[in-house]
Amino acid sequence: MKNPLKGALARARFRQQPAPLRFAIADRVDFLVARDWDAVTAHRGLFLSRGYLRELAAARPQNLDLRFALLYRDDEPVAALVLQLVELDGAQLHGPATGKGLRGLVSRAVTKVVDRIHTRILVVGNLLTYGNHGIAIRPGLEADPAVWHGIGEAAYRVRRAEKHVGTADFVLVKDLDDAGLEQSALLRDLGFRPIATEPDMVLDLDAKWRSYDDYLAALTGKYRKNVKSRVLTPIDAAGLSVRDLPDVAAAAPRLHELYLAVHANAPVRPMTLAPDYWTALARSAGDRLRCAVVARDERLLGFVMTVRADDTTALAYHIGFDREAAADAPLYLRLLHRTVADGIALGARRLSFGRTALEPKAALGAKPAPLHVWVRHRQGVLNKLLRGLLGRIHPEAPPERNPFPEASS
Repeated sequence: MKNPLKGALARARFRQQPAPLRFAIADRVDFLVARDWDAVTAHRGLFLSRGYLRELAAARPQNLDLRFALLYRDDEPVAALVLQLVELDGAQLHGPATGKGLRGLVSRAVTKVVDRIHTRILVVGNLLTYGNHGIAIRPGLEADPAVWHGIGEAAYRVRRAEKHVGTADFVLVKDLDDAGLEQSALLRDLGFRPIATEPDMVLDLDAKWRSYDDYLAALTGKYRKNVKSRVLTPIDAAGLSVRDLPDVAAAAPRLHELYLAVHANAPVRPMTLAPDYWTALARSAGDRLRCAVVARDERLLGFVMTVRADDTTALAYHIGFDREAAADAPLYLRLLHRTVADGIALGARRLSFGRTALEPKAALGAKPAPLHVWVRHRQGVLNKLLRGLLGRIHPEAPPERNPFPEASS
């Protein structure tokens, strides 16, 4: 039988050992050696490209700052990291306190307590996306313990270097799939604890689908009828059009209004995008981005952005809509369906919808893809308490839906 005390002492000694790698850490991605960054990140696509990161740094939310790291074995780059320092207060950690009676009183009481929270988090990853868009590892080294030791040490070095402007209480490594969780198991020996989050809902796009009509034809008769009667026909009957938006920059002020209308009702709002973000994203993504709008004449009532993140995966990314108009027409559902058309047009094989609104995404045919994060608190005692707390976190189970014939499942 293993001795728990010996195991704890061995882990404590291990945490004091430096990783067998060298580090280059910078405030801007352009301060690092460009050819080394590109050599490690080229296979990871848009969100780790220098162009995107440069634009993000210029149009980042007010409470977010960026750091970048290259990890070397001898003179060869083996990994690249995007790290985000995020200031959070209580108002960003809950939605509007609503409701009457006892439930409303409890909600308001909890809100008052949460409002007093102020913390700083160091994220290895990108809080503006879902999925692992903060870690790039040279192919073939994904499960190398030395590389993951280096990732943990890079986060430690950044956290320690930032103490003069405020301590980061938590370090968060996001979002790893099942394979990534297994490959990164060494992080447990560095004091991190894993959490299973809500899954990413992913729709596999059949290679035979050349258009949205092909997708509709692939649905069972029941689901196809529901889409037409509950999504497509009501939009047409309301006199609304769905079309491409060729000039994001010109429409950016209205896009921001629509984004804020949805963002204000989100239960958790760790950051708010800046008005110039939309133009920056369009500039960095180029032809990887599709922006579609729902409009009445020239008045935009909703938008959705679909972006091809890498060679296989597109993201049904940012969405916004007029909440008053959405009470009379299914804007949200129509925009979700538009991402299927745009994902196909972008040549993706997978369409990632993220981890919210599981029911309508399951009805589209999306299936849950598990995601995990690693968390570590800077104080050892509190980090130990996390073990019990994290064990009680159970993400919402996604609904089981299959809108395709059984032979296609």
